[in-house]
Amino acid sequence: MVLTRKILAEMLIKYINRGIDISGIVNWAEDMMRETDFESSNFELIKDILARIGLADVREFGLTWDDCYDYLHKLGYDVKVELVEV
Repeated sequence: MVLTRKILAEMLIKYINRGIDISGIVNWAEDMMRETDFESSNFELIKDILARIGLADVREFGLTWDDCYDYLHKLGYDVKVELVEV
C-alpha cells in the first residue's frame, strides 16, 4: 500500500467527525509509519504529519482542531465547517 496525501486527509476528517478516536488515529499513524510506503511526491510532508499524529496520545502533544486544520491545509485542502441540525 502507498499512503497518499488523500488517504491521510481522509483519516484526519474521520477523526474530526468522530469516526475514530484519538487512540485509533494514533495507532493508525504508528502502523503507517512502520508498514507502508509514502507517496513519493509528498514523502516528507506525509512523514512529518504522521510522526506528529503518532505522538498525539501524549498529553504535551495532543491533536487539536487547529492541528488538523493546519495539516489538511498543508495537504492541499481547505476546511469548511457546516452546521447540520440533528
